[in-house]
This record gives sequence, structure tokens and C-alpha cells, in this order.
Amino acid sequence: MIPIRDTIPCYSLPLVTWVLMGINIIVFVVMQIMPENVMHSFVYQYGMVAARYTHPEWAIHNLFPQDHYLSFFTSMFLHGGWIHIIINMIFLWIFADNIEDRMGRGRFIIFYLLCGLIATYIQFYSNPDATAPVVGASGAIAGVLGAYFFLYPFARIVIWVPLFFLPIFFEMPAIAFLGFWVIIQLQQATTSVSADVAWWGHLGGFIAGVILFRLFLREQVFDQDELKK
Repeated sequence: MIPIRDTIPCYSLPLVTWVLMGINIIVFVVMQIMPENVMHSFVYQYGMVAARYTHPEWAIHNLFPQDHYLSFFTSMFLHGGWIHIIINMIFLWIFADNIEDRMGRGRFIIFYLLCGLIATYIQFYSNPDATAPVVGASGAIAGVLGAYFFLYPFARIVIWVPLFFLPIFFEMPAIAFLGFWVIIQLQQATTSVSADVAWWGHLGGFIAGVILFRLFLREQVFDQDELKK
């Protein structure tokens, strides 16, 4: 199921959301035009490789430069393929504008980055010996989903079911769609043997968003029509 849009209006331009999308897309495009060996080195240097920090002798042997955990931040702006970035940008486009609207631009960017850092750390903690890089904005976006889950539980989400690429669309409340999303992440995190997806990072970002979003909300501003009701 792929979300297409929601029904909650946005009362301000989501500039931070657009900038985040732009950075992610630009970095991805630049990565695609790199020679394959250069891109490989780039992903390993700026993606979060857990063993780099838990096994320093391994990191030295493999020529990792000391970065003082900088990759926990930079990994949020790298993606591993076209499907990875397209799905992430769709979720960011649909859900982040309303959260930015409720928080304001400054608070939202802090919230977004903090959720992403927490998500990356939880993924690191879940598999501290991993030698594959963790990349993607999914953990930070999961924090946005956690905030959306509680702020707009009854928003209607238009869903596309890509069944043989037929135009099958339907609506469902956000609480159902995001609840189903959480169940999938939890099921995969506890049963999947594949290390290709940072399932614990997704869950960690969502939980961080649920816990932290209230600290970043600004006072609700109503429009004139709302005040007359």
C-alpha cells in the first residue's frame, strides 16, 4: 500500500520539508553519477557502519577515517536505490508538511533531525557488529509519522494498491494506515533475518516522534473561519 495524499490542509509553506526533500534528491542524483567504486567508498564513509565504532581495530584495518560519529547524521541523507528514495520522499511529502505547520520551521527541523539520530542509534544498538552501512531518511520520517499518528489520527489517507499497476485507490484513516505500518515494522524487526532494512531504526524513530512531538508544538493558530465556529 502506497499513500498518495492526505486530507489535512496546510496553512503555511512547508519550506523545511521541501529543502529536506531537495537535499536528499540532490545527494542521491550526485551518487548516481559517481563511478561505482567512488560511490561505494562514499556510502561506507558517510553511511552508519556500526562495526566502525564498536570494533576500532577493524575500522583502522579497513581505512575508515575517524569521524566522531558524524555518520549518524550524514546517513540520513543517503539512499540505497530508486525505490528507497522514492518511497521515503512520498512519505515525507505527504506527512511532514502538516507537522511542520504545527511546529514551525525551526522546531520542526530540530525534531526531524533528533528523531533521525535516535533512530540511527537504536539501529546501531540493535546490531552493533554490522559491517553494512545504514542509510536513509526513514528513521527521521518515522518520527514524523509518530507525531502525525497522534495529531491527525482521523485524517483520511488516499492509498494506492499497486495490483498489476491497476488504478486501485481507497481511503482509510491515518490511525489505521500508520498502525498497520507499525505492525509491519515490528513483525519484520522481530522475525526477519535480512539486514537490508533498518527495521529497528524505523520503530525507534516512530517511538521518538511519539514521545517528543509535544515538546515541539507551537501554540495552535486558527484561521478566521475556525474562530467563528
